[in-house]
Amino acid sequence: MEFFPQPEKPNTTLLFEKSANYFDSEVVPKRVAALVPRAKIIVILMNPSKRAYSWYQHMRSHNDPTALNHTFYEVVSASDMASQNLRTLRNRCLTPGLYAQHLVRWLDFFPAEQLHIVHSDELRNDPVNVMHLVQKFLHILPYLDYSQHLRYDPTKGFFCQVLSNKQNKCLGKSKGHKYPSMDRVSEQHLRAYYRKHNVILSKLLSSFKSEIPEWLQNELKDAEVSKI
Repeated sequence: MEFFPQPEKPNTTLLFEKSANYFDSEVVPKRVAALVPRAKIIVILMNPSKRAYSWYQHMRSHNDPTALNHTFYEVVSASDMASQNLRTLRNRCLTPGLYAQHLVRWLDFFPAEQLHIVHSDELRNDPVNVMHLVQKFLHILPYLDYSQHLRYDPTKGFFCQVLSNKQNKCLGKSKGHKYPSMDRVSEQHLRAYYRKHNVILSKLLSSFKSEIPEWLQNELKDAEVSKI
């Protein structure tokens, strides 16, 4: 609570926190609802296969021994007979991508009106529109036009804060890592692994009139082809 002091202007100040670990926790939604029942929840979703690979590469960049000593395919295809470290990394790669399962858990404690879905590709490619929708969701006034504050930086490969006509302020060196493309075998394995979950996700998003992102549409096409 030390990170959330009572604001001087509570009616005009928004307090927020971001975490990569809250979303897929079995206990967090209930705890959040007990502490801040009127909280607005913003969830960023990306292709779960890409998310799994990104986490693996993140662990390698932090010199995690298990990630350094095993290929990505060895990690995501590890059996329950594998070592504890390998199973732990496998679960951290795979489990957060079971989006529908986790969203339903949050919806057990929060009405759909308090949940806003952001799709990672749109956030990366069109952050101005994303922030427009976020401000609308949060009822933020006065409205901030992010087109005046964000600009694509070709060196970093993503949008950054505008400081002047020629200068941007970008996220640090830990952001924007480039790494080899995922191997074909791992890609096929993960598509099969997430296929059923992605179908359920599409139905869930449709139920509260949330946009079906392009990556999910592509995965659903793949699921249809696999049935033929």
